Amino acid sequence: MKQKIILLLHAGIALSLTRTAKKQIYLLKTTHRKWQKIEKRKLYRLIREFHHERLVDWREYNDGSISITLSQAGKKLAQKFDFDNMTLPQSGRWDRKWRVVMYDIPQPKQATRDALRSKLKELGFKEFQKSVFIYPYSCCDEINFIIEFFDIRPYVTFGELVNPTNEASLKMSFGVK
Repeated sequence: MKQKIILLLHAGIALSLTRTAKKQIYLLKTTHRKWQKIEKRKLYRLIREFHHERLVDWREYNDGSISITLSQAGKKLAQKFDFDNMTLPQSGRWDRKWRVVMYDIPQPKQATRDALRSKLKELGFKEFQKSVFIYPYSCCDEINFIIEFFDIRPYVTFGELVNPTNEASLKMSFGVK
């Protein structure tokens, strides 16, 4: 949910930088639908949380309106969740936990299932079993963003696994010790 709000605020910035009317209309339609799906109570709580974390700048006007814009830290976070350019950590100290994504996406959403599989492979996940992918480094925020992006929360489970039976081959596959 947090990533979606940050990206929607970021879309507002993108709208002002977009030169073509066609792209502006597309952004307006897309963001309008996404805003309508968000519960107002949750939205206000998250905006206050973002303000506290200095991810947004909040300005109240005399007429009662409020302007909320992404701060520099918020813009940096939004760029982290750029779907097309997303990357995951692939080195550093390994915490000896495996991140596992499991999904059972129904047949009518086959294109979404294929897109998820493709994105996980692109990010460096290895297919552990059919519809089960594994990765050695922390990536919870990124996976949650992907799940929200594809709108498949009910069909995907994400968790951490310690000591799988074939850990030696996984370590070799990812080059971790």
